[in-house]
Amino acid sequence: MPPRKPVWTPSGLATDKPAYLAIADAIAEDIRQGRLGPNAQLPPQRQLADALGYNFTTISRAYAEAQRRGLTDARVGQGTFVRADAAPRARPAPTRAPLMDMSMNLPPEPDRPELLARMETGMKRLCGDIRGLLRYQPFGGGPEEREAAVQWLARRGIHTAAERVLVCPGTHAVLNALLLLLAGNGGRLCCDNLTYPGLRALAAVHGVSLIGLAADRDGILPEAFDAACRDNRPAALYCNPTLQNPNTVTLPLARREALAEIAARHRVPIIEDDPYGLLPEAPPPSFFSLLPELTYHVCGLSKTLGAGLRIAYLAIPDPRQLPRLSAILRAGTVMAPPISMAIATEWVGDGTGDALVTFVREESRARQALAAAALGAVDYLAAADGFHLWLPLPEGWSRVSFATHLRSSGIGVVTSDAFLVSGPAVEAVRICLGGTASRADVSHAMELVGAALSHPPAIYSSIV
Repeated sequence: MPPRKPVWTPSGLATDKPAYLAIADAIAEDIRQGRLGPNAQLPPQRQLADALGYNFTTISRAYAEAQRRGLTDARVGQGTFVRADAAPRARPAPTRAPLMDMSMNLPPEPDRPELLARMETGMKRLCGDIRGLLRYQPFGGGPEEREAAVQWLARRGIHTAAERVLVCPGTHAVLNALLLLLAGNGGRLCCDNLTYPGLRALAAVHGVSLIGLAADRDGILPEAFDAACRDNRPAALYCNPTLQNPNTVTLPLARREALAEIAARHRVPIIEDDPYGLLPEAPPPSFFSLLPELTYHVCGLSKTLGAGLRIAYLAIPDPRQLPRLSAILRAGTVMAPPISMAIATEWVGDGTGDALVTFVREESRARQALAAAALGAVDYLAAADGFHLWLPLPEGWSRVSFATHLRSSGIGVVTSDAFLVSGPAVEAVRICLGGTASRADVSHAMELVGAALSHPPAIYSSIV
């Protein structure tokens, strides 16, 4: 009968000291690490000696050394046991509250069982041709995918033909291609002075100079755009005209018409990045509808159907540009992900996309109501159908100190620096109400934001 295996053996014994001391050290380390708990029994000395290949005397000396250090007790007739007070009493390290990230501008995730079931049903239907989804696809989408894009754009009041539409791998890829097409390296581009951070990053990569335009509560000032066109000859105007990121402004029709007239007069193309365009129930007409001969309309699905899809529909002003634009996009991205493209096409066709837009709109309204209740009389910018808000800070708070204070309370927000094109940064933060957070999470977080704003910042100082 083979010898029984000991209930405990040391591992990694030190070789630069006598074996009995190395074994005693191993006992102490395993007690410290919790591998030997209070009142744990050590193996009989002869059994451990046979397992380790040492003589009985070495193990006996090791056990005696462990007892001398106050680690073990020898009980007559029972064996050797770890003392209950051998392990140091460790105080748990202070922990921060888990971070609720309200810095990423993500739509509320669907949680209604009937909607989730509908989404899953549509995806399961695609599995009938799973091999086809693993192959290379025609760039810009095949006839079915482009027809779905045309149908989706029509929901925004954009009526165009399939030959003027591309199905692309996300808005970021489209903006990258349009910067190369219109501005090239070293060109100039007009935009809001507070603009989409992704545009700032792409402009930096391509050496494109951004011209930040002054704005009021209706958006970009026409006179600022006109002056920039005269003085700087920009390659294009980039705008986020509906529920603007970050300040939530939707350009009213009169402002859109004024900007379109200036763009037409100076022959300046417009890049209309409109991912939130379907969220308001009655949005103003798009720039593509007002100035189709100069507007590139980008309809990303990340703010309505899901950020992970990485699909955007691009309507272009002139079909003759299609080969050049396709070549630029193909060089950088090869193609839109076939599985994502198929999901988007399926959901557009079976109505799931419309149901998701309705959910995001309704959920955003509910969350904006929670934010309004928590903030009370605080002055901030928000739109009922959007899922973010822009919070100018009261006197005394800096954007950095406010964001730092919220982070210490477990809330992540983004400061105005991320959006700034030029000039001094404003003391403001953007807060997203969507993502994986529940309504209860949003309500709790916004109550903490409101509480912070109700006191002077000196109260929260942690400097000693």
